[in-house]
Amino acid sequence: MALDTDMPFPDIERRFADMHTASRTSPPWTKAERTALLRKLQAVIASTRGEFAAAISADFGTRAHEETLLAEVVPSLTLIEHTVKKLGSWMAPERRPTALTFWFGRNRIHYQPKGVVLIISPWNYPLQLAVIPLAAAIAAGNRVILKPSELTPRTSALLKQHLELGLGADVVTVATGGADIAAGLSALPFDHILFTGSTAVGAKVMAAAAPNLTPVTLELGGKSPTIVHEAADLEQAAGRIARGKLMNAGQTCIAPDYALVPRARTKDFVAAYTSAAATFYPRVIDNPQYSSIVSERHFERLAGLLREARNHGARADIVDPARELPSMEATSSNTRKIAPVVLTDVTEAMGIMQEEIFGPILPVLPYDTLDEAIAYVNARPRPLALYYFDTDRARIEHVLQNTTSGGATINDTMLHIAQEDLPFGGIGPSGMGAYHGREGFLTFSHAKATFYQGRLTLTDLVRPPYGARFQAIMKGALSRTAAGRGSRGLS
Repeated sequence: MALDTDMPFPDIERRFADMHTASRTSPPWTKAERTALLRKLQAVIASTRGEFAAAISADFGTRAHEETLLAEVVPSLTLIEHTVKKLGSWMAPERRPTALTFWFGRNRIHYQPKGVVLIISPWNYPLQLAVIPLAAAIAAGNRVILKPSELTPRTSALLKQHLELGLGADVVTVATGGADIAAGLSALPFDHILFTGSTAVGAKVMAAAAPNLTPVTLELGGKSPTIVHEAADLEQAAGRIARGKLMNAGQTCIAPDYALVPRARTKDFVAAYTSAAATFYPRVIDNPQYSSIVSERHFERLAGLLREARNHGARADIVDPARELPSMEATSSNTRKIAPVVLTDVTEAMGIMQEEIFGPILPVLPYDTLDEAIAYVNARPRPLALYYFDTDRARIEHVLQNTTSGGATINDTMLHIAQEDLPFGGIGPSGMGAYHGREGFLTFSHAKATFYQGRLTLTDLVRPPYGARFQAIMKGALSRTAAGRGSRGLS
């Protein structure tokens, strides 16, 4: 394939051209071939999980091996196993009803590989968010170029080493490097692009893909709200919100970004949240189970948001049980760690309420009525996730029906992403399209509509020359539709 481009990565460009040619000239992989590749991927992740945990921790500065196992290794292996078990049914042609007019024909949908897929994965979960879409793309029969984040270089190097060796570079090529590599790749005529990252960069990826009319799936982020009803178990809710917020020190795209709490219960919620956080992390700075912020730039951004909020009147409750930080301080620049913080008395003018936080800082906003909380959420860009704590089914359905988000978890946080049979994706500025499970297979597949004509067919009765028989058949067809009732013919 000849490419009229000026790219900074000729080796990857040649690999793309080879993959593109193979996708057009080789027969699609069979179920057995796809299953074998998925099993190889599963074996790679299982056998190298210790290496990946060490590399991810080194890339962050500190991240618990246990957290990598919980949030990256197990979800990846579980999703691959689910995919292998379901692959045969997903690949099978899907029957669709055939209208009476077209009897004795048959309708089927055949799912075909799109061809060559680009996956641009982020730094916050550098293993899981590379492997899960990769498994979906392979299940659908595609060859893949994977561009992992430059902010986690050790992990990216391991992905390149183990994936290309374990599955073959003709199946998956890993393109390491910076933003220039991602930009150049996005401009190539891929058959599909899946990007996970910020809304701003997602817009650039979409713009780069537009000249080639390349379809894109964007998994972005935003300010995912949590609403706590006055009837909720406050301590339980606070503990579950703290667990979701503080995993990976808040560097999670679906982490609770802020909490809406009944005005009369705000102080109790703050106390319960800080107590739970202190229980989870009795030490913060000298604790290998509490993550560092991934880079100096991200650390300074969070420190700046916190400083600005406090300077403009926000109250900060800092969780520092071991007194490792100076009084009233929440940040440690030497370790790039930020202690869990609850902010109250925040205003909309503060930067902390304008952008996705992506760190262990939780603004808590009071509300007076549930509909007021719903209106607050709906007045802002549609989030990637929404969390609601309540036991009343009618109120739960009211919240779900009257808010729009990429996904939702009731009486907990983030767990909808762990369900193999649920799609994961955003809406509006939090993303477009979905993957995970069958939706991942469908995202990377072309659904080819196919009609099989029968030996006998009613359509042979409506051939020219048109006469009385044609008029009678059309009259009958029109009479079966609301729009055609009362029609007396075609004139």
